Amino acid sequence: MISRNYKVYSYRWMILAVFMLINIAIQIMWICFAPITGPAASFYGVSDLKIGLLAMIFMIIYVPISIPVSWVIDTLGYRKSVGIGVAIMAVFGILRGVFASNYIAVLLTTAGLAVAQPFMMNSISTVAAKWFPIEERATASGLALVANFLGIAAGQILSPFLFVKFGISNMLLTYGGIGFASALLFVLFTREAPPTPPCPPGMENRALMLDGLKSMLKMKDVWIMLALFLVGMGIFNGISTWIESIVRPRGFSIAQAGNLGAVLLIGGITGAIVLPIFSDKMHKRKLFMLIGMTLSIPGMLGVIFFQAYWLTMFSMFF
Repeated sequence: MISRNYKVYSYRWMILAVFMLINIAIQIMWICFAPITGPAASFYGVSDLKIGLLAMIFMIIYVPISIPVSWVIDTLGYRKSVGIGVAIMAVFGILRGVFASNYIAVLLTTAGLAVAQPFMMNSISTVAAKWFPIEERATASGLALVANFLGIAAGQILSPFLFVKFGISNMLLTYGGIGFASALLFVLFTREAPPTPPCPPGMENRALMLDGLKSMLKMKDVWIMLALFLVGMGIFNGISTWIESIVRPRGFSIAQAGNLGAVLLIGGITGAIVLPIFSDKMHKRKLFMLIGMTLSIPGMLGVIFFQAYWLTMFSMFF
């Protein structure tokens, strides 16, 4: 007989909401220079490449520390490990705003923020497994991923406005304040796990990171998926990072560059919602990943060749 000693708590939505807030904050801090690359380069007296480095450093640091951070999450638990991440985010976010006039200081504090990011991004499945019943875990994970997209979109839209209105120093200080506030909310409202599991015994635990990784890498389909994601994420991160530099020769303003970056995110969110619905109904995975990649090709060509603003925006959506 299966024990009924489990319960689904409504507080799980508070846990998820706070988790989404910290992910929105760190994504804003990642992408904030992308739509203002040219003006930021002039402000610091450096090349566009060095401004792009402020975004690329997140990816550079993520690769070597992602697996160790996942081990920390498995070992210390969700609240302590993500607590480390939000503490790093709060400290370096404020410091970046305080020393915003110095490029080297901004680069170093941005590297600190990059260290914080994996603690949040790699905890998505842990939050879902500890607080949500099996039938809601995909929804919880999906909402957490959408928060990442919302953060990037917010950074693309807000940065041109804040830069023009208040300047780079106050823009970064504002983002640091957002990071500090979201970190404080995490500390105040997050709990490690509910008093009782949200599902029957045997369904509450996810595979530990190293065990799951070893099993996954033995599967051929996983390698195919990795290749597809490598190409897709490379294109997405490349366009997101260099959006202002890409469209500047066409005479677009930094506000227009930010809007284009936001439309790119809206298209991504739309695809993330629509394609899985059909994938679930038809029980096909690789087919719809290939469809998604194929649909992106005309969009990429449009981004490269279209000169009109509205045509470029249409291409960004795909």
